[in-house]
Amino acid sequence: MIVALLALLFGALVYSLLSIIAAFRYLGVLPPALSWREPISILKPLAGLDDGLEANLQTFFAQDYPSFEIVFAVREDSDPAVGVVEKLRRENPHVPTRLVVTGEPPYPNAKVFSLDLMLSVAANDLVVMSDSDIRVTPDLLRTVAAEFQDARVGIATCPYRSVPGESMWPRLEATGLNTDFWGGILVARMLEGMKFAVGATIIARRSVLRAIGGFQRLKEYLAEDFVMGKFAAEAGHGVILSSYVVENHIGSLGLRHNAAHRLRWVRSTRRSRPAGYLGQLFTMPVPLALIVCLADPTWWQVLPLTLFVRGVAAYVVSARVLHTRINWLLLPVEDLIGFCFWLAGFSGNIIVWRGRRYRLYPDGRFELLHTEADA
Repeated sequence: MIVALLALLFGALVYSLLSIIAAFRYLGVLPPALSWREPISILKPLAGLDDGLEANLQTFFAQDYPSFEIVFAVREDSDPAVGVVEKLRRENPHVPTRLVVTGEPPYPNAKVFSLDLMLSVAANDLVVMSDSDIRVTPDLLRTVAAEFQDARVGIATCPYRSVPGESMWPRLEATGLNTDFWGGILVARMLEGMKFAVGATIIARRSVLRAIGGFQRLKEYLAEDFVMGKFAAEAGHGVILSSYVVENHIGSLGLRHNAAHRLRWVRSTRRSRPAGYLGQLFTMPVPLALIVCLADPTWWQVLPLTLFVRGVAAYVVSARVLHTRINWLLLPVEDLIGFCFWLAGFSGNIIVWRGRRYRLYPDGRFELLHTEADA
């Protein structure tokens, strides 16, 4: 058994080294110079008052770009986010905006329904789809417009650095997202190219979305961002990891909400990329080193080596790629918690999303579970 554990640990250490190489490969690709400012539509699905919502949305109004519009969507006009939107519209009358009230979605993925309706009224071919908890700098549109000057590019994913609130649980989650999660994305990009998308902010051409079947093809998938990129890559359209890094403000939710969010994430990921999910074990060298030491304490030397390699990889991804700092005390704690949630992802098919329960199917589709109160 110890030989098998050491082999797994060796693989995890190699993977950490690959993430360092992949990070520098990513940093070596610079965005091209902007020669044409193509008009852009920003699509913003909203639901309630996220922490810092007004500050997040204001950064999109403040884009240093000559031709863009912002399209918002809410489920009902009584949504408190409407007041924030109206305030920002009054303060920024020079920015063309629209507000779409969608009503109840007719299929499970309410976000896809909102995006579909927003796209139907959007004026431009190039669209930026961005969640409500995203914050950017004024050069977002300039950067992505330059990247889409390459006619081969159809879909782009913006990496994001997670910015937590004061609660401990989001701080732990942000530590994992800013290190091993994006390290894994960078390794996948290096080894096989971007054959998927990761959405907090995705840029796409309307023509490419239409070519892959539109949002109608995505409506029953929980990880619509992943399959959007997957379908585009399979159809021969270029999918890239943008050079622009956005901020994802994940708030200060407590343990119960954070655990539900993580379970939704791991269960969805296991169904979107089954082999890749199993391979995530190699992104967890610290738990593997601890297991080796528990199995045979004479191998204790692997633990400091593992902590060193893990620390260097975490630093390169977080500091050099995402431009954020690591809480070094939280990093090993998050490694162990992330390992526990990874194990939990192998069981269960029920998730909770914005207060509603859904059943996940093996192919990544999902359906709303109706309760007696809904009847």
